[in-house]
Amino acid sequence: MIGIPGLEDAHIWISIPICSMYIIAIVGNTFLIFLILTECTLHEPMYLFLSMLALGDILLAIVTIPKMLAIFWFHAGGISFGSCVSQMFFLHFIFVAESAILLTMAFDRFVAICFPLRYTTILTHSVIRNLGVASVTRSFLICFPLIFLVYWHTYCGRNIIRHSYCEHMDIARLACDNIKVNIYYGMILALFSIFLDVVVIIFSYVLILCTVFRIPSRDARHKALGTCGSHVCVILLFHTPLFFSSLAHRFGGHSIPSSVHILIANLYVVVPPCLNPIIYGVRTKKIQERIL
Repeated sequence: MIGIPGLEDAHIWISIPICSMYIIAIVGNTFLIFLILTECTLHEPMYLFLSMLALGDILLAIVTIPKMLAIFWFHAGGISFGSCVSQMFFLHFIFVAESAILLTMAFDRFVAICFPLRYTTILTHSVIRNLGVASVTRSFLICFPLIFLVYWHTYCGRNIIRHSYCEHMDIARLACDNIKVNIYYGMILALFSIFLDVVVIIFSYVLILCTVFRIPSRDARHKALGTCGSHVCVILLFHTPLFFSSLAHRFGGHSIPSSVHILIANLYVVVPPCLNPIIYGVRTKKIQERIL
C-alpha cells in the first residue's frame, strides 16, 4: 500500500491529526464503555446500544489506523495477502455491524417516543442482547463471502494498492481475470445492508416526527426531539461521508483527484470514532452527570 497517492510529501503532516483523533477515539470510547458498564443508572437500552457502537468504533480504528500510521511514518506499506484480506474482512464486517447498531438505536428511539408506556416491556435486556447478536450475525453472513471472492481469482504480479488500507475492490482490481462478480456482490452488499438500514432509519424517524408533533405540550416536544438529537448527529456523521464518496466515484470521474478520494476514506475511519463519544458526552445529560 502506498498511502495517499500524490500526497506522499504531506504524509507526516496528515498523520498528525489522524494520530490525534485515533488516540481520542480509543480513550473516549473506552471511557464511555467503562462508564456505561459501571454506572447502574446507565443500564438502559439507549446506553447499552451506545456501548455496542463505542466498541465497534474502537475495533474500526484499531483495524485500520495503526497500519495507516506505519505507512505515513515509516513507509511500511508492505503487507501479506492474507493480512490484507483479514483487514478487508474486519473493516467491512465492523462497518456493516455499526450500521445495524445505528438501526437498533433508531428502533430504541421509536419505541421510547411512540410507545413510551411499553418501552421497558418491549426493550428488555434479552431483546437488547438478541438485537446485538443479530447485528453481528447479519454482518458476518454478508461479509464472509468477500474472503472467497478475492481468493478465487488469479493474481499475476500486480501488487500495489493505491490506498492506506485494504478494501474489497482494491484487492479485486489486482486480479488478472474478470471481477464482475466482485462488483455485483459489492453493490448487493451495499444495497441490502447500508442502504436498507438508511431507508428503515428514515422511515422510523418519519413516524417519530409524526408522533412528536401530535404532542400538545411544546416543552414535551422539545424534550422528545432532544433525546433524538445525538443519534441523528451520529447517523449523519456515519453515512454522509459514505454517500459523498459514492457520488464522487460515480459522477466525479477524473475531475476529482484520487488523492481526495483516499483522504476522505482515511478520515472516514477515524473521524466518526473520534467524534461519537464527544457528541454523546456533550448532548446527553445523564452521561454528563456521570462524568462529573
